Amino acid sequence: MSIPEHQACPGMKGLPPEALQEVAAYFQTLSEPTRLQILNFLREGERKVGDLAQLCGYTSANVSRHLAMLTQQGLVVRESRGTSVYYRIADDSVYALCDLVCGNIAREFERTAHHRKVFAKATTRAGKGK
Repeated sequence: MSIPEHQACPGMKGLPPEALQEVAAYFQTLSEPTRLQILNFLREGERKVGDLAQLCGYTSANVSRHLAMLTQQGLVVRESRGTSVYYRIADDSVYALCDLVCGNIAREFERTAHHRKVFAKATTRAGKGK
């Protein structure tokens, strides 16, 4: 017997403060542009730290620090193979979340750009009327 999705994942409503702390930590992890860049590169498949560092344009030490945080929050998985360590996405749902946020930001940008154009036209007309 399977549990309906809406029952399996109750969402944020009614979560105790301790759980909200975890949610905040998750979003805090996603609040750093370098970590988002790393997640974008991992969308294409697993990678080694050195490869990610080269792609991001940062040092391996810097990328390792970000990967440690992503691993701690369960966003990426670390796997040792011989002398190499590979990272991959632990849960693809992070991309659904990021795509949702990016879409929202893009729509807001379009709305504000439209408002700027309307305002610019209005102020131009008002200036010509003087």
